[in-house]
Amino acid sequence: MDTLSYKTQSAKKEEVERKWYVVDAEGEVVGRLCTRIAAVLRGKHKPSYTPHVDCGDHVIVINAGKVRFTGNKLSQKEYQTYSGYPGGQKSTSAKEMLKNKPVRVVEMAVKGMLPKNRLGRQMYKKLHVYEGAEHPHEAQKPEPFNF
Repeated sequence: MDTLSYKTQSAKKEEVERKWYVVDAEGEVVGRLCTRIAAVLRGKHKPSYTPHVDCGDHVIVINAGKVRFTGNKLSQKEYQTYSGYPGGQKSTSAKEMLKNKPVRVVEMAVKGMLPKNRLGRQMYKKLHVYEGAEHPHEAQKPEPFNF
């Protein structure tokens, strides 16, 4: 009698094929957009997803300055930074942040959704956010990502 052997296939970092995707953030809600982006950076959209391997793809986000918040978040949400020194804590409202540094809004949201370890930092490096509709990654032949 022939015995069957079913083995779970784990992805290895050398075997991972990376694609480039473009996401247009115009009119999108920040949180909903960033959860999808974080899943692509982690590689959860692939059948070969392995938790301990960075098997995600590169994501280019364009029109980051045109994202939107729901409810009263634009005026009530605060972004805090701390320099490490006494009295070095600063807070900025979402409205100011969207006006001054719109790229940081998307970057911070996605970074908070990735693992807090070396693997998460490696995944975060595959995120490329731009305020306008132009990006310098045409050579990578990015394809639009359909959610």
